[in-house]
Parts: sequence; C-alpha cells; structure tokens
Amino acid sequence: MTTAAAAVISAAAPARGGISGSHRPQTAARASLAHRVILYVATPSAGRPGTVTPINTATNTKLPPIKTGGQPYAIAITPDEKTAYVVSDAYQGGTVTPIRTATNTALPPIKTGGHTPWAIAITPDGKTAYVTNFDSGTVTPIRTATNTALRPIKTGLLPAAIAITPDGKTAYVANNRSGTVTPIRTATNTALPPIKTSPHPNFIAITPDGKTAYVACDNHSGTVTPIRTATNTALRPIKTGGIDTGDIAITPDGKTAYAVNIGNDNFQLGSVTPIRTATNTALRPIKVRGNAASIAITPDGKTAYVTEGVLNVGGYSGGMVTPIRTATNTALPPIKTRSAGAGYIAITPDGKTVYAGSVFDVTRGSRGTETPIRTATNAALPPITVHGWAYDAAIAITP
Repeated sequence: MTTAAAAVISAAAPARGGISGSHRPQTAARASLAHRVILYVATPSAGRPGTVTPINTATNTKLPPIKTGGQPYAIAITPDEKTAYVVSDAYQGGTVTPIRTATNTALPPIKTGGHTPWAIAITPDGKTAYVTNFDSGTVTPIRTATNTALRPIKTGLLPAAIAITPDGKTAYVANNRSGTVTPIRTATNTALPPIKTSPHPNFIAITPDGKTAYVACDNHSGTVTPIRTATNTALRPIKTGGIDTGDIAITPDGKTAYAVNIGNDNFQLGSVTPIRTATNTALRPIKVRGNAASIAITPDGKTAYVTEGVLNVGGYSGGMVTPIRTATNTALPPIKTRSAGAGYIAITPDGKTVYAGSVFDVTRGSRGTETPIRTATNAALPPITVHGWAYDAAIAITP
C-alpha cells in the first residue's frame, strides 16, 4: 500500500496504492542519479497508459515521466537501489515494468499471469519480487537477475497485500475474500496452510524482529489480527475502535503498531489506534480531522504522519496531513495540502521530508500532486504536479 525499505518488511494493498531534458545525459550524470534520493510516483492516466514520475528530493524537481505497460498501481525498489518494479494492470493482462534507476529507463514489461496485479514486495536480498494477482488468486515470483516470472503460487481468494519477513524466508499474503493469510516459503515458492484472520484482511506490517505480522482488516468492525510467524498461528483480534481499519505501520523499535481507521462517507472522521506490540493491547484512538488514508513513521520513530481527505457534501474538498508525536500519542495541528482527498505517503531516509500524495490538486484541475513537508517545521512546501491522472496510486523512495 511506503519507502523501499518498508516495502521489504511491510506492504499495503493499493487503494483502488531520466535525466532532465535541459541537458544531454552524460555518463557522470547517470552515475550520480542513482546516488540521489529519488521519489517515484506511479499514477494512472485516463484513456492512455500510465506513467511513473521521478522526483529529485534534493531539489523537489520532477524528471521526465517514464511510461509503463498499463495503469500502475504499486511500486517497490530493490534494496541495492538499482531497479524500481512497477505493477500495472491492463485489459490484455497485468504486467510489472522494471525501471533502471541509474537512467530512469523502462525495461520490457513482465507478464504476471493475472489481469489485476495488486501489490508487490521484494526480498531483503533483492533476488525475488513477489506480486499478488487479485483476480486470479495467485502470487507471481519474479527473478530480478533475469526479470523472468516463475510459476504462479496459489493463494486464497482476492490476494491483496503482501509482506516479507526481515530474514526473507517467508512472504505473507492477505486474501481479502477468503479472510485468511497465506504464508509462502521463499526458498521453494510453496504455499503453507492458510491462517484464519478477521474478515477482509487488506494490509500487513511485520515487526522489525520478524516475530509478528499484524494484519489490518477492512470489515466494518475495526480489527487487527496478530500472527506469530514462528508457528503461523493467529492470536486474538485486536479491536481498534474504528469502522474500517486500513493502513498500518510499526515504529522502528517495534514497540508500537499504528493502525489507521479510515472513517466513512457519513462524515464520521478517521482516527489512528496505537497498539502495544508487547501485549497486543490497543490504546485510545487518536482522532484526526478527516477521512484517514495512509501512514508513515519517521526513521527516528518520533513522529507518524497520516494523510487525510476533507469530506464535504458533494465530495472531497481538501486534503491535509496530521503529525502524531509517538512519545505521547498526541496529534499536532494538521498541515493543509492543496489536494482534494488523500493518497499515499513516504518519508525520505534522512527523515527530513515527507511526501504526501494527492487525489487531485484543487487549484490545478485533475492532475495529481506531491506535497513536500519539512519535518523540522511541519511546513508544507509548494506542491509538485505529476504526470498522471486524478490520484497518486503509489510512491516509493530509493533507500
């Protein structure tokens, strides 16, 4: 559903989540590009193939868009930073487009075997990418060395989110319709017996020590199911106090999981529920002022940032980001963006800048935007218009 490092240990189901043209690319320029921190924004487009917009985070300038094989809905970057993998669906079938980050060039798309690939996660050693195929009930492994798809692995119905343990041995797949999580042994690409969760699991995050997977469920009752990875057993579901629990993120020390309670279209506002992982107990929900969407936590673990949409009669009329101090679990004043609604969120590896995706920019029509936020002051910088249509489907940052 996220930095590239987070994509290895946790992944969310999408919500459905070059060189400047001013000079000729030189060898030195291509080499330096790979060492910059680049934000990759995958956005669908109306009536034409979607694109990925690279943004140089040092200058907040966008680079030329990269065409993909269809409508992009998820993206992950290998730990060595060399390749971004973009998941796209199309009428002819789903694909994954590899992008070489050194040159921002797209390689030939890889067919996944399903019409609706949904989410992607990459093993910590960078050797294999796993793609969930929502419509066909499978997961497709891709060997990154050769960019070849292996035989699809059967899962439950409507596999959505996928997450991989930090040791890289097991991938966990949330099967939305089956109400289960399928563990996959990455050494053999074999599925183990499914684990029963609360209904409609949609998001997964795994603790940094790899001992527990937390599965957020979109089931109109607000629950998170913990799974002990050593035994693949589900523990008692944790009630979050919300209606639909969506995105989930875990602090770097592994002590607290933050579950986003989305809110609903009847003007019930969202909230964020902290969960103490030592006891699997939910603390008092933290109220926000809009419909909550996505969450990301700074590398020092001190602040969580939540994207929100402002819902009024007739639809979304604005967007904002709420910072939460994790030491006290208190919400700070919301930061207004120029978007209507809320998309995905990512934080640079140094923790200095948050990038909040948009549904669309209310002052610029239906073009999607990224709003940079300086974490030192929680001040929003001018939004960056991307090349896609309506909303940011997914974003990822080079490690």
